[in-house]
Amino acid sequence: MIFQVLQIIKEEVNDYFEDDNPVELANIATVDIGDNDDADADIILTLINIDEEPTLKNIPNYKIEGTSVSYMNPKVNVNLYVMFSANNSRYTESLKSLSQIIAFFQGKNVFTHANSNFNRDDADMQDLGNFKFITELYTPSFEQLSYIWGILGGKQYPSVLYKIRLLEIERTALQAQGSVITNIKATLNKN
Repeated sequence: MIFQVLQIIKEEVNDYFEDDNPVELANIATVDIGDNDDADADIILTLINIDEEPTLKNIPNYKIEGTSVSYMNPKVNVNLYVMFSANNSRYTESLKSLSQIIAFFQGKNVFTHANSNFNRDDADMQDLGNFKFITELYTPSFEQLSYIWGILGGKQYPSVLYKIRLLEIERTALQAQGSVITNIKATLNKN
């Protein structure tokens, strides 16, 4: 699901730009290394971090069909932190690209199966069901930003970070099955 979400974002942002597909999904830390095909991309989309959404951690996961109940492990709700890095040799063009990315997400920050344009015929997207995720601008402190770029190799590019919230990951492995409780028979003793 993580790859599919990033692929959807890449395709949506590329559709927004007037140029021919400036965004590539790649690791910005390896762009300058040798025979990397992504080195020519104007904008690099990189996954920086994943964290679990703690507020939705303990919600039970069950499905009722007729008179039977199927129990599964709880869904894992995660947040993704992604970085758009401008990889243009001209600094002014990099800044223009970042402005366009911010403008795109200002106009569309909620993505669903119905409102997103992506290649539904792609083999990697075939199993993608209904989805909903929300993007929001993420602003790390200067210290955090320094750590991020230090981990990514030290060379800093003009960039913007986004948090993609509430991505549900679920494996449909049945844990238990039972029947729905329809009535309770009990007697009350008055002593």
